[in-house]
Amino acid sequence: MTEKNLSRRELLDFINVVSFAVDDAKLFLDTHPCNKEALEYFDEFKKQRVQALREYARCYGPLTLDTAASDSDRWKWINEPWPWQEGGC
Repeated sequence: MTEKNLSRRELLDFINVVSFAVDDAKLFLDTHPCNKEALEYFDEFKKQRVQALREYARCYGPLTLDTAASDSDRWKWINEPWPWQEGGC
């Protein structure tokens, strides 16, 4: 992800992919909490997700409250088109 600059759409798609991987790993870990490979997989994709969310927030504004830089930035995203609106990505 960091080797090239991704477009807004590509970065959002990447966030969706790694978010799915994290959620899928969480479900597996619910029934296999001691599986070392699954824990490593979860940690790696969680790290990629956090990094991608921070990158998106830096370039386009926060997608989540935990990526908002300060109190004044928290609601800035309402001024931009939403990702599902025409012209959003």
